[in-house]
Amino acid sequence: MPSNLPRFFARILRFSPLAALPLLSGCGLVVLDPAGDIARQQGNLIVISTVLMLLIIVPVMALTIFFAWRYRANNKEATYKPDWDHSTQLELVIWSAPLLIIICLGALTWVATHLLDPYRPLATTPEQVVAADAKPLDVNVVALDWKWLFIYPEQGVATVNELALPVNRPVRFRISASSVMNSFYIPALAGQIYAMPGMETKLHGIFDKTGEYEGFSANYSGAGFSHMRFAVKSLPAADFDKWVADAKASTDGGLDRATYLKLEVPSEKEPVRHFATVDPQLFDAVVNMCVEPGKMCMHDMMAIDARGGAGIAGIQNVRSVAYDKFAARGTGSLAGWSVRYVAALCSQQMKSADRPDARPVNPASLKGEGLSRPGEAERTALNASTPRPMS
Repeated sequence: MPSNLPRFFARILRFSPLAALPLLSGCGLVVLDPAGDIARQQGNLIVISTVLMLLIIVPVMALTIFFAWRYRANNKEATYKPDWDHSTQLELVIWSAPLLIIICLGALTWVATHLLDPYRPLATTPEQVVAADAKPLDVNVVALDWKWLFIYPEQGVATVNELALPVNRPVRFRISASSVMNSFYIPALAGQIYAMPGMETKLHGIFDKTGEYEGFSANYSGAGFSHMRFAVKSLPAADFDKWVADAKASTDGGLDRATYLKLEVPSEKEPVRHFATVDPQLFDAVVNMCVEPGKMCMHDMMAIDARGGAGIAGIQNVRSVAYDKFAARGTGSLAGWSVRYVAALCSQQMKSADRPDARPVNPASLKGEGLSRPGEAERTALNASTPRPMS
């Protein structure tokens, strides 16, 4: 053995403590040690995928070091074949091993993509199978500049920068935004999903451990983005009921449309606030971008367009539009909003039962909430069982 070999390994040992740094960075890593079943399955998917890829990466890196040392210039014992250019056996190993791993990764990802579809209601919890008619807790989420608004329609309360959820109960989030796109992310509960103005996304999750966690925006949205964090509490059922009772006794008042428009004004480091009451139509108005008094909702405009337009009555319903460069949404006075949108027509409120997501969903394996059966028309806002009311 060459005399310089011990010195080579001695140099490597000097840097061996650096190998522990990745392990230290994982202390308390919530992504791989979450408190929710969905997040845990996602963490397992990351670990399994990483291990499968390491089956190729580790041998390749080890062989790279081995061949560099084995066939170094001063090793006269190594086989020297300058004219060698092909080996069928080696080609089979080089191509078959990565191909098998890619097949395994593809199958694993395909199944997990459908099972962990954020739109898909939970079919099981850590304790039991969820019945098809089980009612999850509904929470409406609005990403504001630069804070988070949570509306509990069943409980009739709302909060700013604080989210409380009962443990072992499925939760269904309906998510939107007031201005720019954000990303709603609670690492301990489930994966991230985007919050976009004029659109609604969904996320399903469940906590199986109590505790206090943190959620935040994972998409840059402006100057106050760094402070778009909120407290997340996983509570026993009795403690959650007490939390709701405390919110109903809050002195911050109720959340109506006028209060929402004030809350929509950009602000940073907003403290936790509880609203004892909330307008039941507020979230639908946020999604349809018609919180302002007299503004036509998007679903009304689409319904009118689907019927060929409003005819002569619509001629007088068009207002001039001002360029909104220096007065961002939520920063102007309410008096100036009339020049920025199409005015609403006299109509009824939108009924919750007419929303496309109001239908029961079949939680069969590998079937996403947004998918329809072959030959079955997908239910949309334009083919609902009852005509869409105009705002």
